[in-house]
Amino acid sequence: MEKKGFKAWLYLLPAFLFLGVFMIYPLIDVFIYSFEEGYNFASQTFLGVGTYNYSYVLHDPYFLQALKNTFILVVITVPLSTGLALLISVMLSSIKPLRELYQTVFFLPYVTNTLAVGLVFMILFKKTAYSEGMINLLLHLFGAPSVDFIDGPYWAKMFVLCFYTVWVVMPFKILILTSALASVNPVYYNAARVDGTSRFRIFYKITLPMISPMLFYLIITGFIGAFKAYNDAVALFGVNLNAAQMNTLVGYIYDMLYGNSGGYPSYASAAAILLFTVVLTITCINLLVSRKHVHY
Repeated sequence: MEKKGFKAWLYLLPAFLFLGVFMIYPLIDVFIYSFEEGYNFASQTFLGVGTYNYSYVLHDPYFLQALKNTFILVVITVPLSTGLALLISVMLSSIKPLRELYQTVFFLPYVTNTLAVGLVFMILFKKTAYSEGMINLLLHLFGAPSVDFIDGPYWAKMFVLCFYTVWVVMPFKILILTSALASVNPVYYNAARVDGTSRFRIFYKITLPMISPMLFYLIITGFIGAFKAYNDAVALFGVNLNAAQMNTLVGYIYDMLYGNSGGYPSYASAAAILLFTVVLTITCINLLVSRKHVHY
């Protein structure tokens, strides 16, 4: 028995080494950097140790703007994309002819380059000297005034960012949920139909509990992915996200390291630890909620 246990730990050793070198050590290193005040990257020296970096970041208007944008993005896109993916997956599962074709069509945006999709969205929404964009043309058909969704008011830019994010993440969720729905044992549905149970009650009492582990997985990964959003904003509004008021937490960290505000690894580390804390807290809350609502 001891020999088998030793072999098991030996097989796991490469994974532990990988996690230690590329995940645990960087996390500890960033945590240490976040308390080193006045850190100079060139000379590898710092002035002292304290919480000034956290105080600076929490009072930085660019960080607060990025925090606001990220939370709006999370609150809107995660429930909306998951709900729409579930609705589309249920509809796809009820269609027999050309089901595989529809699944392929819905999955295509996921394998398309993110920046390419962002360029298409920018063309659709952006007003130029020569064109007002296809979306504004549609608005004119209904008598609505044109809106500059890329360089205009904040709410318009946030709408485009949320729309784009939902468009990008939904195909993967549709694929996962379609597979989950296909794995539900049809015996449960047949028994419910014999009892005369309505479709809504079947969906609420049978389908949702059976696919709840996959739904929980998508919600957790959706929250984490939304908090890591950066490419989406760059694809729509360019690299100067602070000027556009559309920066995200990851974008703020990148700017502190390499952007126009670059050269401040201590501030970037403090912001990274704050982001890690927020994501960890929300993940723990989701885990607590899942104990009552997820059925394995």
